[in-house]
Amino acid sequence: MTVIFSGVQPSGDSPTLGNYLGAFKQFTKFQEDNDCIFCVVDQHAITVKQDPKQLKERVRRLAALYLAVGIDPDKSTLFIQSEVPAHAQAAWMLQCVVSVGELERMTQFKDKSDGKARVNAALLTYPPLMVADILLYHTNIVPVGDDQKQHIELTRDLAERFNKQYKKVFTIPDISIPKQGARIMSLQEPTRKMSKSDDNKKATIFLTDTPAQITKKIKSAMTDSSGIISYDKEEKPGVSNLLTIYSAITGQEIAEIVAMYDGKGYGDFKTDLAKIVVDELAPVQERLEELLVSTELDDILDQGAEKANAIASKTLLAMEKAMGLGRR
Repeated sequence: MTVIFSGVQPSGDSPTLGNYLGAFKQFTKFQEDNDCIFCVVDQHAITVKQDPKQLKERVRRLAALYLAVGIDPDKSTLFIQSEVPAHAQAAWMLQCVVSVGELERMTQFKDKSDGKARVNAALLTYPPLMVADILLYHTNIVPVGDDQKQHIELTRDLAERFNKQYKKVFTIPDISIPKQGARIMSLQEPTRKMSKSDDNKKATIFLTDTPAQITKKIKSAMTDSSGIISYDKEEKPGVSNLLTIYSAITGQEIAEIVAMYDGKGYGDFKTDLAKIVVDELAPVQERLEELLVSTELDDILDQGAEKANAIASKTLLAMEKAMGLGRR
């Protein structure tokens, strides 16, 4: 079976509607015919200072969200990154085959370090950990938003380099970008990606927002003065973003949605969209709260860590043998 790997950080607030439409919503489809591995990447989260108690809570909540959106532990593997030591071990070995220049060219490093007098070393070197996350499981496909393409390109480069320099250990992964919902934009600045770290909380819909919060945010979303519902990312980025959300949830073509609202104003459109988003997230939120107060979540994560360790440790051993490490 095709192996699909995905990892999400438990940092900041709850995952956003953009995370859900660009990644989570696709996962339930993937697990039907593929070997899916889902990881809460808590080691990535500590590249910036975290409150330890808060981080633990976020880890559990994110893991519960995976299950709440429909991930089936009988079909997929769900685990916490730090509970599989091979990730950090493999990352160190991969640091030994990547150059500083390659890491300095990573867009996220340049963005997060820009203008700062001091950044920690992990901000520069975390991409090899991301590469290890993917390669340890002989991943064939990584489903991500198009802003993550550079990381997958680095993953492919390092896998090919390791295989050539030492021994063929790694599978070369491909990237999968969903056609709809892969890049949901800010509700307030629709030329920028929706982000859970946005200072303007009106710009972002979180998966744990209440119906009232969701409705308020959508009704206050930036559009334009024309009052005409049409799709034009350059001239009408706000309306285009709302149409993308509508299409990604309902599965309707954007042209069909535009035709439905011919002659109608933004008020009707936003009211309908708010209800669509609320109805979509309601069962997710209900299941999330059930998991957080039960023992089911920890049982599933224990089983997932056991399965992930079994796979990752074999790949790590192959890496060590290829590089000449240890006595085995």
